[in-house]
Amino acid sequence: MWCHRLSHLQSRLQNLLRRGVTCWAFQQLNFKSLFPLVIHSHHTASESLNCAWQQHEDHFELQYANTVMRFDYVWLRDHCRSASCYNSKTHQRSLDTASVDLCIKPKTIRLDETTLFFTWPDGHVTKYDLDWLVRNSYEGQKQKVIQPRILWNAEIYQQAQVPSVDFQSFLETNEGLKNFLQNFLLYGIAFVENVPPTQEHTEKLAERISLIRETIYGRMWYFTSDFSRGDTAYTKLALDRHTDTTYFQEPCGIQVFHCLKHEGTGGRTLLVDGFYAAEQVLQKAPEEFELLTKVPLKHEYIENVGECHNHMIGVGPVLNIYPWNKELYLISCEDKNKLLLLPLPLDCNMNYTNTNSLPLDNLL
Repeated sequence: MWCHRLSHLQSRLQNLLRRGVTCWAFQQLNFKSLFPLVIHSHHTASESLNCAWQQHEDHFELQYANTVMRFDYVWLRDHCRSASCYNSKTHQRSLDTASVDLCIKPKTIRLDETTLFFTWPDGHVTKYDLDWLVRNSYEGQKQKVIQPRILWNAEIYQQAQVPSVDFQSFLETNEGLKNFLQNFLLYGIAFVENVPPTQEHTEKLAERISLIRETIYGRMWYFTSDFSRGDTAYTKLALDRHTDTTYFQEPCGIQVFHCLKHEGTGGRTLLVDGFYAAEQVLQKAPEEFELLTKVPLKHEYIENVGECHNHMIGVGPVLNIYPWNKELYLISCEDKNKLLLLPLPLDCNMNYTNTNSLPLDNLL
């Protein structure tokens, strides 16, 4: 029953990818209504800051910047940024978390301008900037978008006229790299022009973005339609819309393709914004969207050609979201054809590499 329904939902998602649709923006949820807490007047601090707090038996409640936040006392003590508790040079904790009393409670709390001071039973003082607490609170994280995106279809992307970046500018200037990354972060795709058709230059470009990830294919590999590997990407068969490396437990974050040579006719590059398609599912069928975020599926890659014998298995839902703010960050939507994110010309010899330091899996 579950399998049948998930198959139906995946089919609907792929159908949405084939349609022309308009752009939607992710909506911010209003979480203030979720915390109808009463802040008593004798706990209210400076009215000019619009800041108030309440000290409970096991937690501290803060109202600031239109947000009501709850902090456990153990968390407040453990996250102390004083010199004895935190190494600011390495950004690592010096305090032994296990040494913190689970029933700890501050003796006094006071506010000085925009800084809260907690004095603990042993006399140690922890201070927190109010804005820092907002940024690091659970409630603040719920209102924060990790990666802003521009959702697009063919018409929207063409109208945006997103510029490509010249290879020399990309390689030699911070401005060129910045322009590339801005396009990539917002749209999920970016183009570099005038790259010399060699594997060495392709590798140099990839290393400018991130570390290159080792895979069953190597760090970088050259392929054409010779069926040297047990994958449709090594044939002349067309590849439809799909994501790549879903059979890895941690799919690749960035994929780099460089067409080195093209002989003959046929083939095309197909790019789809999977995040737009997912947003359509969320708007039109929210219950089905939730199902796709919760039910794990098994993705497999089986290869038995020549000396290559691989069986890779990755497990996870089709749509992956951050649990605290419901933001989508990864789509795993395998089609019957595996590998190749960008179906390029059929007789095209290619360099291919992938990196994994940036969470940019928004290509289908």
